[in-house]
Amino acid sequence: MAETRVGGARIRYDDVGQGGPALLFIPGWCTSREVFRKLVPWSSMLHRALVVDLPGHGESQQPGPDFDNTTVVDTLRAVIDASGARQVVPVALSHGGWWALELRRQLGSRIPALVLLDWLVLEPPPPFLQAVQALQSSQWRQARDGLFSLWLQGVGSPDVVRFVRDDMGSFGEDMWKRAGREIEKVYTRYGSPLEALATLSPPVPTLHLYAQPEDTAWLEAQRSFASSHPWFQVQKLPAHSHFPLLELPEEMAVRLGRFLESTLGTPPAGLAPPTT
Repeated sequence: MAETRVGGARIRYDDVGQGGPALLFIPGWCTSREVFRKLVPWSSMLHRALVVDLPGHGESQQPGPDFDNTTVVDTLRAVIDASGARQVVPVALSHGGWWALELRRQLGSRIPALVLLDWLVLEPPPPFLQAVQALQSSQWRQARDGLFSLWLQGVGSPDVVRFVRDDMGSFGEDMWKRAGREIEKVYTRYGSPLEALATLSPPVPTLHLYAQPEDTAWLEAQRSFASSHPWFQVQKLPAHSHFPLLELPEEMAVRLGRFLESTLGTPPAGLAPPTT
């Protein structure tokens, strides 16, 4: 366990493994670093891993009564600085990807690649925007439970169900409303993550690993984007939930390792090959 301070608040993170570039594991809103507990042991075989609890999440303190996306990015930068890592590859879950993009904007070549996990990278559909807006209202609990149902649809893994119920379900009204507000803010500003990625100059090698949704049109739209933006890769995982890193940690570590090997020339992952 390591820690740093941002605005007087203690920020805790794990620092394990060796080898560069370091991997910065970023949870999404209303999620602790516990979500990476299965993936990190595999990934840290070849890379140093920094696994962060966001402000007000897990074992990190909240810097004041409210905070926003800027505060989170400042926190991630403080962790990078405290770690002494020269180069860092963010491995960001869901809307943690917005912070990964901003780190690339601010730190340039110190962020040589991005890995995005199960993120709504296309233009958000109206039901999603309605859910995000509902999170900011008195209906926040119903909106949250609706998202839980969507993320767990068809999931048979007790471990995934337990994580969503016990970890994500432990966050209260203030944090869920804050999440809705900050997520809506970035979609309103950029349109979609792919549009935001396309504005980065120079472009950054990016891998999107995802399990949901089970929609061929969703995959084809990303492949179409990749055909005109060769720095972008997308891979569909044979998992069921919004949390494939809890279902297929070894396979995800292998795919992540191969991506870094092909784009950055890091050593190949000495793990079992993917199942598909």
